[in-house]
Amino acid sequence: MREAFVYLASQSPRRRELLTQLGVAHEALVANDDEDAEALEAVLPHEAPRRYVERVTQLKAVAAVARRIARGLPDAPILVGDTTVALASTILAKPFDAEDARRMLRALSGRTHRVYTAIALAADGMTTSALSVSRVRMRPIDDAEIDAYIASGEPFGKAGAYAIQGRASAFVAHISGSHSGIMGLPLFETAMLLRERGLLGPEPGDASRP
Repeated sequence: MREAFVYLASQSPRRRELLTQLGVAHEALVANDDEDAEALEAVLPHEAPRRYVERVTQLKAVAAVARRIARGLPDAPILVGDTTVALASTILAKPFDAEDARRMLRALSGRTHRVYTAIALAADGMTTSALSVSRVRMRPIDDAEIDAYIASGEPFGKAGAYAIQGRASAFVAHISGSHSGIMGLPLFETAMLLRERGLLGPEPGDASRP
């Protein structure tokens, strides 16, 4: 088994913390200032949430590989991911401003939505991927709570205008699926991809693996 090290093509501190939980050494491989990273996340007309998040993740993987080569960095596996929130078939991306965040939070209030997180591992000239889908039910959230949450600044830069690991955890009534996936890096699927490529040892207690 090769030493577990990957480039993480993300500037999310939460993804870095989750990857550390798996015991995987990593180094950030974030976009240059001249890269239009936001353009990769543009939603196509009538695009389904699952198709969207998988397509964006593949685009991010291609961009990350090109970035590593352009910087002359040593070859190593690259892990990328993308998360989106969907209410039925409507994708709730990162809010443009406070009013957009308010619109999203009002729409999520008292309802169940899905969180899609796709990940991809680019290594040895090939890319493998996995998808995590979770359901989240929000309790009713009144306008005063929404305004206070927006004032905290937390909704910005977050799909669906909330971060489950932050203050918005108080709005969540029920989760079905992967908590780490909702945070941005599903640990089960990530570990699976890493094991498939020999970058992580077998699960504890797995006598079938050396």
